[in-house]
Amino acid sequence: MKDQGQSLVAGAPLPEWSPRRSLDVMDLQGIQTALLSLSAPGVYFGNASRAVSLAQACNDFCVDVARRHPDRFGFFALLPMPFTEAACAEAIRALDQLKADGIVLLGSSDGYFLGDARFNELMAELDKRDATVFVHPNLHATSTTLRLNTPGFLVEFLCDTTRAATNLILSGTMERYPRIRWILAHAGGFTPYVAWRLSLANMLPQYADKAPQGVLNYLKRFWFDTALSPSPFAMAALNELVGPSKILFGSDFPFAPEPVTGLQTKQLAELKVFTAQEQAAINRDNALALFPRLALDQEYVASIAKPQAPSLRDRIKHAAIRSVIALADQARNR
Repeated sequence: MKDQGQSLVAGAPLPEWSPRRSLDVMDLQGIQTALLSLSAPGVYFGNASRAVSLAQACNDFCVDVARRHPDRFGFFALLPMPFTEAACAEAIRALDQLKADGIVLLGSSDGYFLGDARFNELMAELDKRDATVFVHPNLHATSTTLRLNTPGFLVEFLCDTTRAATNLILSGTMERYPRIRWILAHAGGFTPYVAWRLSLANMLPQYADKAPQGVLNYLKRFWFDTALSPSPFAMAALNELVGPSKILFGSDFPFAPEPVTGLQTKQLAELKVFTAQEQAAINRDNALALFPRLALDQEYVASIAKPQAPSLRDRIKHAAIRSVIALADQARNR
């Protein structure tokens, strides 16, 4: 980014970073393990071939860091989005050869949101590998043209995550590729707060086949991290929507500097929303279920249930709902 003359990310200063800085903060806050990822704006700065080589270099760097500190770092591999063929190639290399713990994708890349049909080939490769995908927001073009004098990371980042999560559901991506495990950054943006409103899509005929199990069912498949969201309001909403087992500790370091990481850790520990056992699971155990290779010796790792096909009862119920929606649509269009 410095080479491109860019010093801000969504209005936030571009921070300095090194493995040593992370380790110092982790040691101070009692954090055993960090999952490295590169977030907005990704690696595409107008040159597609450069994006490919830069993604490869970043992933090779992360492999080296993880090998030098095997008990402290894992990583999400970066892809040269929005170029699907190149992204598929790097995803296969990263997951099969580099043994990345997952993939990081931006909510939108060069204007295209996750769930767009142009990414179907990539989704198929990730689904085939039971991949874990961490979704971090980006600034969409519509966010950059608003006449608001506020940094993009305050509100617009959350819009990007919410739009991406909604599109993953309503495009049929989550129905077609059920083995991908999705983590939404920053407590999912606005997604938990508008969950019921989003579920009104169940009444729209154009989504009957794309989201046949109902919007809330798909929303509950997401995992959510706590980065910059340790408030009792956000955590209460998440707890009601998905329960504590789908919540993961996140810090947003180094964009959230050292004092903010400490503040988040302290406020999460003081929440009354969770029991002590649930808090421990959020701090580590839930993540270990997703990334069991990072467990320490003798550390218990829970298993994650595979997505189940809808029961006969659910299939009948959703078929009946689709019939009612179709009849209502016909009546409305007469």
